[in-house]
Amino acid sequence: MYAITGITGKVGGELGRRLLAAGQPVRAVVRDPAKGTAWAERGCEIAHAEMEEATQLAAAFTGAEAVFILPPSEFDPEPGYPEARRVIDALVSGLAAARPNRVLCLSTIGADAPHDNLLTQRTLLEQALRELDIPVTFLRPAWFMENAQGDLASARDEGILHSFLQPADRTFPMVATRDIGALAAELIRQDWTGERIVELEGAARVSPKDLARAFAAVLGREVRVEIVPRASWEALFRAQGMRNPGPRICMLDGFNEGWIAFQEDSRPVRKGTTTLIEVVAELAAGD
Repeated sequence: MYAITGITGKVGGELGRRLLAAGQPVRAVVRDPAKGTAWAERGCEIAHAEMEEATQLAAAFTGAEAVFILPPSEFDPEPGYPEARRVIDALVSGLAAARPNRVLCLSTIGADAPHDNLLTQRTLLEQALRELDIPVTFLRPAWFMENAQGDLASARDEGILHSFLQPADRTFPMVATRDIGALAAELIRQDWTGERIVELEGAARVSPKDLARAFAAVLGREVRVEIVPRASWEALFRAQGMRNPGPRICMLDGFNEGWIAFQEDSRPVRKGTTTLIEVVAELAAGD
């Protein structure tokens, strides 16, 4: 049996659907029991667990062949990432008590970055899971193509893509969430020992201009890139309600300056197959 956290999201949902389609038993670990109803109807066993409750997590993980770990992301963390640390402590305690045979952890590109940034929350998670005597695979995907959801309204209404990734013609590794879920479904059924790191990006890297062209093709209107000046980021993010924008700014700096990247000289990077325009078309259709 495979225990899956985050099954109500895009990546966990894709993983769950693929395992069920392959006839595999799945335990859906949900924080909100009401959200487990649809998965129960698909044939999943349902376990309720808050991600900060070690006892609940241990019960949800007990008896699992493998566990998929996808903790919630905190986009405006307090200094020192206390929110992530509470979840990590509970996950580690729950896994230590349940002792599944394997753990697949959704991490991120940049988990090995040299500087503190928003993705450091996943760095801390990786560090903690390494302390467990349980085989673990860290799946490190690229920037999610679905992050373009935030650009849809301005592209559609103004013909402008406001880009924090810059310069406009620089390409960045990106990947569709369906490809992450598909690879997770492959990895979690494998047998391995010790620690593995698997990195994943799409078939082609994407620039802000590429994203604007995809929006233009889908929306049937001209869309141009407008770079958001670096000096304006902190004030802009605070105006949007962020209390501690520093980690997010550092993350964007990491992508733009190249220190958040895949270490392709040390390990091969897997490639997804879903195209950017497919993802943008789905985002536009679902708006």
